[in-house]
Amino acid sequence: MPNPDVIVIGSGGGGAVIAKELGELGLEVLVLEAGPWYGNAKWPEPNKESGAASSDSPQDLDIALLRKQYTKYEGEMNDLITGKLRWGPANRNRPPWFRNLTERGFIWQVAGVGGTTQAYLANSPRAFPSAIDGIWPISYRDLIPYYEKVEATLPVAPAPTTAKEELFYYGARKAGWPVIPTLNVTRAGYRPQPNAILPPNPELMNPSYSLEQLSHMEGCTLAGHCINGCPHGPAYDRVAKRSTNVSYIPLALQTGRVTIRPNTFVTKVLTERGRDSGLYASGVQIRDAWTGETEELRAAVVVMAAGAIESPRLWLNSGLPDNGWVGRGLVNHYFDWVTGLFDERDLISILGIPTTDPFVGHTSGGRLDIPGLGSMIVTGLSPGLTSSMSFGMSQAGYASMHPYAAGLPNYARGWLVGAQWREWMSRYRQTLSIAIFTEEEVDPRNGVGIDPVQKDEHGPIPLVHYIPGPRASRNREALVRIAAELLHKAGAKNIHRTDWPASLMIHIESTMRMGYVVDTSCEALQVNRLYIADNSVHVNGLGGANPTLTTQALATRTAEKLASKYFT
Repeated sequence: MPNPDVIVIGSGGGGAVIAKELGELGLEVLVLEAGPWYGNAKWPEPNKESGAASSDSPQDLDIALLRKQYTKYEGEMNDLITGKLRWGPANRNRPPWFRNLTERGFIWQVAGVGGTTQAYLANSPRAFPSAIDGIWPISYRDLIPYYEKVEATLPVAPAPTTAKEELFYYGARKAGWPVIPTLNVTRAGYRPQPNAILPPNPELMNPSYSLEQLSHMEGCTLAGHCINGCPHGPAYDRVAKRSTNVSYIPLALQTGRVTIRPNTFVTKVLTERGRDSGLYASGVQIRDAWTGETEELRAAVVVMAAGAIESPRLWLNSGLPDNGWVGRGLVNHYFDWVTGLFDERDLISILGIPTTDPFVGHTSGGRLDIPGLGSMIVTGLSPGLTSSMSFGMSQAGYASMHPYAAGLPNYARGWLVGAQWREWMSRYRQTLSIAIFTEEEVDPRNGVGIDPVQKDEHGPIPLVHYIPGPRASRNREALVRIAAELLHKAGAKNIHRTDWPASLMIHIESTMRMGYVVDTSCEALQVNRLYIADNSVHVNGLGGANPTLTTQALATRTAEKLASKYFT
């Protein structure tokens, strides 16, 4: 596409959305994605050869190819070094792209068309109004119509209840929490998770259909492989989990005005200085991730949607003006993980069956929200991921080194190994895990800078620093207590707290904040015609809500503002 109206950098949670919206508004859009494109006929072997240069037709999308490429093997899909869903080039014989994380932990992001939504749980709650009003330079009310549009487009719906959700709700009721009947959370309580996953296939309980046949039909199969990249559905754009590669990308291509170019890493935003308008974005410099060839592309407007790490990195590597807040203020919800172990007879009395079967249903189908503290979600993973997330990633050391917590029966914290680990994993089907997302303060000392020494093929690498503040630590401890009490009230005989490392980076937000780096339209304050449409523009951590839906709502709003200002 020569000289598009808009270049969008990144095709994940925000980039795919703004591309679709701009295409529908009549603009010519070129989307540049650093990673591969799975399920596109122009790249039949996306990890082995470079394939075509670009695709602009929904006819190229191939559900059979997506099923072949999105397997259900945990290691093949999610290994951070060699997996298909990693932050790295399409060629898996090459190492991932390195980021220097100064604290212990890891960064869980994915390159490729669809971005990290390929591996997300599709959890799509709105931000808490109390985290927006009076804090952001726009109001919560201003976001509602854009939330509603995204929720209708994906679509978003309350998750179905399987055994693990039923047990979670039982514990929440016993602990005294009320049901929240609305999407706009103004008080504490529990509710079904709002998920961007199609409703369950109505034939799920029909013995006339095999599991394989069901996976080719419309609707969720409750197979529990959300993190691996869901391949279930009758067509590419009707896959059950609504990652942007199967939802917004097909819609973008259907406009006839959007071209997507994978395997294309943007290394610099090009600028010019206008006679009256000051500094403005005029294009990008790119590098082909297969051949290493570089070139420059021009457009009237550039949108950065590369994520809360790569967007500030690109800004800084481009030599754009820095007002002191570029890359600063990173929040990450200071996660933790609490797991309960139940007796079969207790489960039978509550659920009518002897197991919770964490692998059945949406990966997360229920949540408890507490404005002022954060959120917690019931989380059911496959056995390998459960073993690592529940028992293998702790900043507390070995669980055997920690005494039981006062007031909590049979409570352990830290790594589980040996006989302890075997006991928990042998009874994996009687466990219930809860992930915790903490509301936290914005600290300008946390953020993304440029490593002064290390470079990769795309320039100086990001230097990521994150240490939770005192508010985050207090809230996390309070939420752990609440999660442990919920599990205890539900009947758990043993409770284990993982005590995750602080820098387990999943919900990365707020590094290019609205009102500090961008204005209320998400246009850069210091560079005209440069917009940002990813998690980085969030002013804070949304109170503890998952960030993707808010990013998508903002991207929808930004498309309107951009088109109105520059393309009337």
